[in-house]
Amino acid sequence: MPPSLPCEWDNDFWADERSFHLDAADVESPLKPEELQVLRAQYEKEGEYVGLQTKFNYAWGLIKSTSRPDQQEGVRLLSEIFRNSRERRRECLYYLALGNYKLGNYAEARRYNELLLELEPANLQAGSLKSLIDEKVAKEGLVGAAIVGGIVVAAGVVGSLLLRGGPRRS
Repeated sequence: MPPSLPCEWDNDFWADERSFHLDAADVESPLKPEELQVLRAQYEKEGEYVGLQTKFNYAWGLIKSTSRPDQQEGVRLLSEIFRNSRERRRECLYYLALGNYKLGNYAEARRYNELLLELEPANLQAGSLKSLIDEKVAKEGLVGAAIVGGIVVAAGVVGSLLLRGGPRRS
């Protein structure tokens, strides 16, 4: 059975300026390997003349993967679509943000997500992803500060031990 894809494009998909809302649970659950294989086979079958929809669908499946190399390839493909197809940029923004988030590229994730929120301030999935990005950045900032603090304390302890252990002169 083919995977449930995020959208099917047609020529007038954005003509009515509808919001592009995605199911967050669907985004977080990876495709089954056989579902990703269906998308991969279609992508490879089309070869150098791969259609935009096929490329997007495959990139979407790769982003949903738990494999880091798959996620990286998904971000690369979506970046190509984003760069080369102005009319498809909006569709790419959320998945570029999500893919970069999953890869730990939080600055890039935030940049793409903020672009989407500028276009669609009421987009619930983008709002949720913004919160996740902000939480992760804050948490990593706290962890970084704790590590630096730990290093400073350790250096102080070592320094005091060296000073105490040095030769005493009376």
